[in-house]
Amino acid sequence: MGGTSKQETTQQSQTNPWAPAQPLLQGILGQLQGNLSNTGLTSNENTALNQLTQNAQTAGQFAPAIKDYATTLLGGGGALNQTGNIQSGYDRYVSQTNPLASNTNYDPRNTPGFSDVLNTTISDITNATNGQFAAAGRDFSGANSQALGRGIMQGVAPIIQDQYNRNVANQQTAAGNLYNAGNTNAGLLAGLQQQYLANQGAGVGAASAANDAANAGANATLAAEAARRGIPVQNLGLLANIGIPIAGLGGQSSGTGTTTNQMSGVQQFMGITGGLSNLFGGGGGTTAGNIFKLFG
Repeated sequence: MGGTSKQETTQQSQTNPWAPAQPLLQGILGQLQGNLSNTGLTSNENTALNQLTQNAQTAGQFAPAIKDYATTLLGGGGALNQTGNIQSGYDRYVSQTNPLASNTNYDPRNTPGFSDVLNTTISDITNATNGQFAAAGRDFSGANSQALGRGIMQGVAPIIQDQYNRNVANQQTAAGNLYNAGNTNAGLLAGLQQQYLANQGAGVGAASAANDAANAGANATLAAEAARRGIPVQNLGLLANIGIPIAGLGGQSSGTGTTTNQMSGVQQFMGITGGLSNLFGGGGGTTAGNIFKLFG
């Protein structure tokens, strides 16, 4: 024979781990409370932000010039402006070099002034040879004619050969110079074309810089105003990072619990008899007698 009994109890507990440090923490909290009024802008910060805002009003002053520069570069930057002069200079050189550069007729007789030199040389040789034979009384003789012919040939042959070689050299030099001038001209034009393309490429970057310059004032103003709003919030956040963890320390809790006890048979019997005794008022009889009266 057995039984149970139940009993409800209420318990409360409190944690206060920072009690020993409470004076120090209260001092910290007191300083945080005092600094709440200091989270706004200082005078120096406000002055600096006002200066940034003022500077922002003139930050885009170079935007028009940069835009013009970008436009010029995108148009080639004038790199091809001198191509006409270069080409005309080459054409003039070709005109002045020809027909010598393209001449393949090296006949010395076609050389200006050659005939005069040749005639003068022949005249001098003739006079000298005939004079010698006339002095000897043998002028117009066969020997005179032979000596004159040999003398003229010996005198003019080197002149003709030299002039021929000169004509060949002059033509080859002129042709070479003309070829080199063509290469130089082509190189100059190609270089200018490449510079034109390079200027266009630089113009792309300059166009971006022009946009940045145009937006510089607005961006600087936004940055200054963001700082104007952000500094107080940042300062509050610093205080909150210190104060909120301290406020969360310690705590108090309460709860209700039920206790169940298992009673033996003897304990139950004694409880019953005690109850009956109280019921019948204990009038001089035994508890057992009272029981029998109850059931008799």
